[in-house]
Amino acid sequence: MSSNDTRQKTLLSLADARQRMLGAVRPLSANEPASEPTKETVPLDDLPGRILAEDIVSPLNSPPADNSAMDGYALRGRDAIEYTRLQVVGKAMAGEPFDGSVEAGQAIRIMTGASLSEGADTVVMQENVSREGDQIVLSRIPKTGENVRQAGEDICLGEILLTAGHRLGPVDIGLLATLGLAEVAVVAPIKVALFASGDELRAPGQALGPGDIYDSNRYFLKAMLTRLGCQVIDLGVIPDDLEQLREAYQLADEQADAVLTCGGASVGEADYAQQLLGELGQVDFWKVAIKPGKPFMFGQLRNSMFFGLPGNPVSALVTFHQLVLPTLQAMQGAQPEQPLKLTARSTQEIRRNRQRLDFQRGVYKADGQGGFEVSPDSQQSSGALGPMSRCNCFILLTAGESPLQVGEAVEILPFDNWLQ
Repeated sequence: MSSNDTRQKTLLSLADARQRMLGAVRPLSANEPASEPTKETVPLDDLPGRILAEDIVSPLNSPPADNSAMDGYALRGRDAIEYTRLQVVGKAMAGEPFDGSVEAGQAIRIMTGASLSEGADTVVMQENVSREGDQIVLSRIPKTGENVRQAGEDICLGEILLTAGHRLGPVDIGLLATLGLAEVAVVAPIKVALFASGDELRAPGQALGPGDIYDSNRYFLKAMLTRLGCQVIDLGVIPDDLEQLREAYQLADEQADAVLTCGGASVGEADYAQQLLGELGQVDFWKVAIKPGKPFMFGQLRNSMFFGLPGNPVSALVTFHQLVLPTLQAMQGAQPEQPLKLTARSTQEIRRNRQRLDFQRGVYKADGQGGFEVSPDSQQSSGALGPMSRCNCFILLTAGESPLQVGEAVEILPFDNWLQ
């Protein structure tokens, strides 16, 4: 028996399958120039979701100078004890500092964000003073340094704020603007060729004939790839014809860094994925011990990675989320994401699969006692997308003979931003 045959008959655990896939991604430290992701410089407006190609080092202090955190009066801290009254000698506004120094027995009117003048080190809130002409009387003695934001308190010059591989969110982009950076270097999008296979698939809006179904998988996969920041090459639906599929595989491999197919990965007369991948590249494995999603295929074409998803919608979604997504993120040079897992108590008895980790769809909520409870959806078919829209988590049922009992603790995986 060949090594490929052995791999095809081996039911890999989810962890082993993910490890093999991630191991196939060339590390950024490899010597080959091709291993380094291509960089491009992108303006702030186009940065959401993009991945940093370089560390962001602060070119300045923020705040750039000591400034007031309150509307009030700036003074020398020691004067708050020594003087009953202080002479107001000027005013400082944000962007319009007082041009002078604060001497003994003096204060300046200051607004939030305005820089402290030389000599001043404390701000007393305006609510804690009474104004009498050009003098103020303190009703409360402030501590030295009170209500002052120190220079560099938020960000220090030379500080590494974001590291290469970080996926940029809205707050990150605001941070870049705070630093005065109008554009930054990010990783160029990886190209993913996508197509579905099946004679029965019809586009939404078309009439269905006997045995036909609508092609839903390609649409949610394309949406997830777009959210991931990939450049999607959509090759549409390919009939279950060996020659047309071979042509699609070759075209996809020529154009993309990764090829993603949906359908044709199970065992059947019209399933050509194994044959074509073996002919045009190499099959690594095609069975994973998860439910739904067992007939998932992974391998290499001549120029690209290959991911073969099952045709059932939930199977395709689970395998993409659990296996393809982290591999594509590694190809992007993105920092790995650690999924949020919680423990909840089941409100129902749930049967386990004897051999596979089961991703059941469910709804979790607070139990009112500081914990969570979870209920499985009544529909657990791998062909039913409905539960994915009304549920908010996967219930991770480990393989076993005995069912999960009512009130028993179980691990859940809340739906993340890739699924919602």
